[in-house]
Amino acid sequence: MDHSGHGMTMDLPPFTLGRGLAYSPDTFFLVGCLLALALYGWGVVRLRRRGDAWPVGRTVFFTVGVLSVALVMCTGLNDYGMVMFSVHMVQHMVISMLSPILLLLGAPVTLALRALPVAGRGGRGPRELLLMLLHSRYMRVITHPAFTIPIFIASLYGLYFTPIFDFLMESTAGHIAMMVHFLAVGVVFFWPIMGVDPGPHRPGYVMRMLELFAGMPFHAFFGIALMMASEPMVGTYANPSASLGIDALADQNAAGGIAWAFSEIPSVVVLVALLYQWYHSEQRAAKRSDRAADRDGDKELAAYNAYLASLQARGR
Repeated sequence: MDHSGHGMTMDLPPFTLGRGLAYSPDTFFLVGCLLALALYGWGVVRLRRRGDAWPVGRTVFFTVGVLSVALVMCTGLNDYGMVMFSVHMVQHMVISMLSPILLLLGAPVTLALRALPVAGRGGRGPRELLLMLLHSRYMRVITHPAFTIPIFIASLYGLYFTPIFDFLMESTAGHIAMMVHFLAVGVVFFWPIMGVDPGPHRPGYVMRMLELFAGMPFHAFFGIALMMASEPMVGTYANPSASLGIDALADQNAAGGIAWAFSEIPSVVVLVALLYQWYHSEQRAAKRSDRAADRDGDKELAAYNAYLASLQARGR
């Protein structure tokens, strides 16, 4: 299938699920997905050989996250996404709101910090550079809600309701850049909220829930705006090929419905992950408190025994 990026020149037959899921790789994303799986696998194997454990669940989450990117970028969905707004919206929703959550639950940064070798004294290897990045001012800025929430919202309204979207869809590089942007925005939005990896901005659990729900209504309103429009709002999809057998306005309506409905899915997934993390955090805090109480109790008992021993010594 031609991936020239000039979606309007592609004459495709009417969309079916079989055609949508047919193997049709985008080279950039195929290489990226294979590289991500290879590096993650190397990290897990390195830990195992060292005798360290790595949760199987994290490996599963990361693998499914990478496969979800491959699903929308290395199949017919990517071809039809160039000419059908509804299919493009499926791509956008998965790569910006589902893939990032799954990848973050795989804790790739934690794995890298544990698997990468420590540089010698005064040295600066990949692990040290990663730590510097995590503690940098840049990372504090891009993971702060004052940045993540506006950029999350702007990725919808600022892209689709301006000429930027049509400009990016005119070239392969533009289309790839847009999809990478969607993935990156999803990662920086969800990382401070429910990411397992260490990060510079990590508020309490109630604040994290507020951050999550601050962005979602705008997502729903965006979908409703598309559904209520009386004319095509995006030039790229305004004149679909006759071979597709679709109406531009009906397809836009479907795209809006997908955007509106999809905002509920990550909200539920993230909320479950947050509550799970909160519960385990409370459990760990309770255990630490019990251990501290036991130590204090032991000290008091030792002091009392010493006191009794001193009384006996005086009696003699």
